[in-house]
Amino acid sequence: MGHMTFVRSATLRGFREVVAGLGGDPEAYRIQAGLPAGCLDQDDITVAPESAAAMIETAATDLSCHDFGLRIAAKQSLSVLGPLAVALTNSRTLGDALDCLTRYMCVHSQAVTLTLGEDPRSRAGTVALYYRPVNEHGPVQTTDMGLGFAHRVLNQVGGGSYGLRSVELPYVPPGPLETYRDFFGAPVHVGRPLRAAVLRFPPEVARRELRQGDDTIYQLAIAYLARRAADRGEDIVSRVRVPVLDSLGTTPPSLDGVARLLLIHPRTLQRQLSDAGTSFGEIVDDARREKALRLLLGTDLPVGHVSAMVGFDHQPSFTRAAHRWWGEAPSRMRAKATDGAR
Repeated sequence: MGHMTFVRSATLRGFREVVAGLGGDPEAYRIQAGLPAGCLDQDDITVAPESAAAMIETAATDLSCHDFGLRIAAKQSLSVLGPLAVALTNSRTLGDALDCLTRYMCVHSQAVTLTLGEDPRSRAGTVALYYRPVNEHGPVQTTDMGLGFAHRVLNQVGGGSYGLRSVELPYVPPGPLETYRDFFGAPVHVGRPLRAAVLRFPPEVARRELRQGDDTIYQLAIAYLARRAADRGEDIVSRVRVPVLDSLGTTPPSLDGVARLLLIHPRTLQRQLSDAGTSFGEIVDDARREKALRLLLGTDLPVGHVSAMVGFDHQPSFTRAAHRWWGEAPSRMRAKATDGAR
């Protein structure tokens, strides 16, 4: 049986202030949505994402506020991420922070996934952060809130603009586009044929060194987040993905090894992954592709080192995989990114 998806009530921080500022009654909306008392003021109450989204959408409609989600995002600080914020602010580079954010967002919310990937516009010298609600047709205001907050997190952690090139939205917002352009400070393209909302930015941002940070605190925070991710009982794909990513470049990931780590029989793990529409091999391949792309576009490491760090014994194997993933060699991918960087 699957687990129940949850979000931390910290995601609702700012709701009370925005509603009150528009002349509404925050508690009335909370009660109508069936959310627990205290969830608008406390951070660690578990709430159902469907109910939280319904509350936000209803309030936006009742109060005729087209940019309701963006207004909430503007009220939220990095601290709403709790222990995840500790890891982010103690990362050595913005690339490390991005890796941490995408890997452990599940501790904060299981209603969305964040992944780094190739540019949806296929422009050289550009990478993308994909914000995907569990329901790909997720409510507009809730998606605006989440994507807007992700944008602000990158600005806050990076100590300034991270070079956002454009925002790609899979829907047409109910309000003026100028509001979105002002919020993000970049062009906003709407009605895109995507199953995610996307932030596009230059890959060299990942190399940006962060001003402050303590490696010991970072490692402690990461260990804590890994335990919390396991304890939360997130979906089986996410549970498998974490040890696979951790093992790349050190120990070849194996189904039996991950099954032992998760205290699941290998055949049971195979069946659960099949039920989720994937396989262990596909998860390993996806993890290698994501990490390879980040290392190729975000670092100056030699291609041979990148090959080893994503778990290939020989560079020709990496080259063949790159042709399968991107239709060209790793060195060509890096050259195109460098040539196209603006």
